[in-house]
Amino acid sequence: MPKIIDVKELDFIYMPGSPYEQNALKNISFSLDEGEFLGIFGPNGSGKSTLVQLFNGLLSPGRGTVTVCDTDTADKKLRQQLWKKVSLVFQYPEQQIFQISVYDEVAYGPRNLGISETEVRQRVYLALEQVGLIPEETIGVTPISLSGGMRRRVAIAGMLALNPEILVMDEPMAGLDPIGRKLILDIINNRKEHKLTSVMTSHNLKEIIAIADKIAIMDSGCLVFFGAVSELLENNNILAKYRLELPDHIQLLSALAERGLKVNTNIRSLNEAALEILRLLA
Repeated sequence: MPKIIDVKELDFIYMPGSPYEQNALKNISFSLDEGEFLGIFGPNGSGKSTLVQLFNGLLSPGRGTVTVCDTDTADKKLRQQLWKKVSLVFQYPEQQIFQISVYDEVAYGPRNLGISETEVRQRVYLALEQVGLIPEETIGVTPISLSGGMRRRVAIAGMLALNPEILVMDEPMAGLDPIGRKLILDIINNRKEHKLTSVMTSHNLKEIIAIADKIAIMDSGCLVFFGAVSELLENNNILAKYRLELPDHIQLLSALAERGLKVNTNIRSLNEAALEILRLLA
């Protein structure tokens, strides 16, 4: 089965040949299966945002290939249609809102797909519900009158209304309160249940390690780690070098294992960890 995202020997250079030339991505190779959730981590300037902009065709590969949804992103005509399949949510999407009502904002993408207004309406209502908003109370509201967190929900709803095969979120939890961060994770969990693919960049491993399938770690444009979460948890060198702090319950299980107790260290969720500790106490 073909990979939904397939990156091979990718390089990307900003302003090549100029005094400001910057090699943002260097020899990146990895692939992702349909339905998986990929978490991409790394410090500012590591290449995370550049990488995800190649997934929906905003950028074109320099050297190497990026194939997304069976589309070669080096082909300009094909690349320009990727927005229909790959929705990209920027770090502060609420700053890009430009319609006069919440309804029109969320409906903007679906209307450009050429579908009927009846289906547009259905998608708008469903997307607003998915981000925790009551359609009847919000569709007529002017987005600029909403709080920053509410506007972000509206912006994300606009992406969800496209029914994308891949949802890409670039630091979506930046500046959000705990309720807002939980909402983002709930959206991804819901997509996983329906076997839909998601990608998220983040600085915080603790928040998404419980639901991620694959982890990519970027450093100075290089992919220094790619693999399953279980592989990362066993790689103490990577965890220490990049100061990737694990959730407290995972650290506790690891500490118990180091003391010689027979404990399952592949557990990621808090509930599973609690059950494992209760088993040890029984």
